[in-house]
Amino acid sequence: MQSTLKLTSIGILFLVTTHCACAQVGASGYSLPLNLAMEAASEAFRTCEASGYRVSVSVVDSSGVVKLQAKGDQSTIHTKDSSFRKAYTVITMAPIFKYDTNGQFVERLAKNPAAPALASLPNIILLPGAVAVRAHGEVVAAIGVGGAPGGEKDEVCAQAGLTRIADRLPKC
Repeated sequence: MQSTLKLTSIGILFLVTTHCACAQVGASGYSLPLNLAMEAASEAFRTCEASGYRVSVSVVDSSGVVKLQAKGDQSTIHTKDSSFRKAYTVITMAPIFKYDTNGQFVERLAKNPAAPALASLPNIILLPGAVAVRAHGEVVAAIGVGGAPGGEKDEVCAQAGLTRIADRLPKC
């Protein structure tokens, strides 16, 4: 019984590990160009500023590495970290849990007993405010915004950034 349990545990660990590794490295090889990341971030800033929100914006690549990060004028220091953590959460969790925004992820986890364990992982944050950037049907980047009074407002700004570049992203 113990050996069966041990083999099952190893098998589950293998599946999770290989699935996560695939999520971290895009199969298509597409990388969001810097000019599109800059344009998306600028639009996210514009949208938030139009509502009087002082924010920071982060764009991460498919490995969760910062491609672009900008702290907005008069935004508080923690907004830089929250925008990164929101984007990082999307890029690392969306391919596994099949969602497009942190808001969707937070809703799904509201009744999930695994939520505290996921929230304890480094750089994961269970707050709305980021969107997945998809190309060739896979998540290739994420846009995170932090600083508006409520993550749902951050997410509106991130979505505006994505909408700005969406027509120039490769489709399937």
